[in-house]
Amino acid sequence: ARRSLASPVVSGVLCPCGSPHGSAVESGGGGGGNAGTCGRSLCEASEQDRRLRALFQKLDVNRDGALCIHDLAVGLGRLGLHRSELDLRKIVKAGDKDLDGQLDFEEFVHYLQDHEKKLRLVFKSLDKKNDGRIDAQEIVQSLRDLGVKISEQQAEKILKSMDKNGTMTIDWNEWRDYHLLHPVENIPEIILYWKHSTIFDVGENLTVPDEFTVEERQTGMWWRHLVAGGGAGAVSRTCTAPLDRLKVLMQVHASRSNNMCIIGGFTQMIREGGPRSLWRGNGINVLKIAPESAIKFMAYEQIKRFIGTDQEMLRIHERLLAGSLAGAIAQSSIYPMEVLKTRMALRKTGQYSGMLDCAKNILAKEGMAAFYKGYIPNMLGIIPYAGIDLAVYETLKNTWLQRYAVNSADPGVFVLLACGTISSTCGQLASYPLALVRTRMQAQASVEGAPEVTMRGLFKHILKTEGAFGLYRGLAPNFMKVIPAVSISYVVYENLKMTLGVDSR
Repeated sequence: ARRSLASPVVSGVLCPCGSPHGSAVESGGGGGGNAGTCGRSLCEASEQDRRLRALFQKLDVNRDGALCIHDLAVGLGRLGLHRSELDLRKIVKAGDKDLDGQLDFEEFVHYLQDHEKKLRLVFKSLDKKNDGRIDAQEIVQSLRDLGVKISEQQAEKILKSMDKNGTMTIDWNEWRDYHLLHPVENIPEIILYWKHSTIFDVGENLTVPDEFTVEERQTGMWWRHLVAGGGAGAVSRTCTAPLDRLKVLMQVHASRSNNMCIIGGFTQMIREGGPRSLWRGNGINVLKIAPESAIKFMAYEQIKRFIGTDQEMLRIHERLLAGSLAGAIAQSSIYPMEVLKTRMALRKTGQYSGMLDCAKNILAKEGMAAFYKGYIPNMLGIIPYAGIDLAVYETLKNTWLQRYAVNSADPGVFVLLACGTISSTCGQLASYPLALVRTRMQAQASVEGAPEVTMRGLFKHILKTEGAFGLYRGLAPNFMKVIPAVSISYVVYENLKMTLGVDSR
């Protein structure tokens, strides 16, 4: 077995207190699951600061008060910690708050503190017996959970590379010392617990697809997640369909001279077509979930391969690129159904006998091009919606993980619902003007003899006649349906998961 992977200066430097227990680990006395019970009340912050400064000075090879990639490579090499250039770039990128390409002392300390939290999460997820140690059987089980099959002999080799005291188990100190200044990311447990677009459905399928672990892919759990998500979306959209139809009516018909309110809009719909009219357009809205989700997921996986990454989880900008392109492909494939949904929602009583009759009428009177009205603003709306939704969700997720995650990455139902609601609301708010223009263009031919309008012309017309507020008509019912839509889709998703035999771990 490799004996010492780090000098005594390195050992213990990440301990929340300053007690020099690291040296005990080096000499073989650091066994046991008592990491974190080293008497923090007796330790002083100045001792911890001294240890961190000592490590910083050892790594600061050129003595300029900042750590660049070269400093880390040479400094860590002298301490017996050899990292690839890619790993070192990740370290600098993760800690570099002022974007100057290097780490000053404060950035270095912040990185180490954040790094320890991630290491603790991984250690806890591997420690199946919860005894503060990781043994060969736990390594085998954890890797099998991720779809990697290894023998116990191979697991023992992994153990020996980290085990300093010859006990054939790894305690927290050994784990931390071995992974010191080694980027930790893409924890499978986070992927499991923090699914977003699969669970939450607010009526718009423009979010970036979720990642799945290797285990979920190999066991076929991924398609069960998608089926559960599709079923949840169908129930959620049906329950909130009256608000969705009211939003469409307000987007198309509301103006300064025709100021529709929520109660007035519902009254008008019921008076014109009875209570059932509140669900006009919902059938096609539910029907398009399956093809859109399937096409988007397949396109997302192919684009990931094209990008050429072999990581389990992409970085945020890669996810946004792959997700946006996949969303554009899916929307292009089912866009005629979007136009049909708008026309069905706006139809008068007796205007069409059903979806097929509506499609035949549009084709006969307006031609095939009518099925792609509003296509450009719809495509342009994908980037701000998907980008802001993803950025806000990831920011909230990472904030929670850094501040509150101790033993598990499981946030609990209320945190998950709150993050999903806030990110979806922000995404919709950013893309709403484009969504309104898209809806008006889709509906435009439903008024006989109306002149053709362009996206640019419609924006100018709305701003001139109604002002900026006109671009947000129907926003109130749209936001009113977010919380019930998110809540309903989550409850249905969890129940369908259990029915389909998905392990919620």
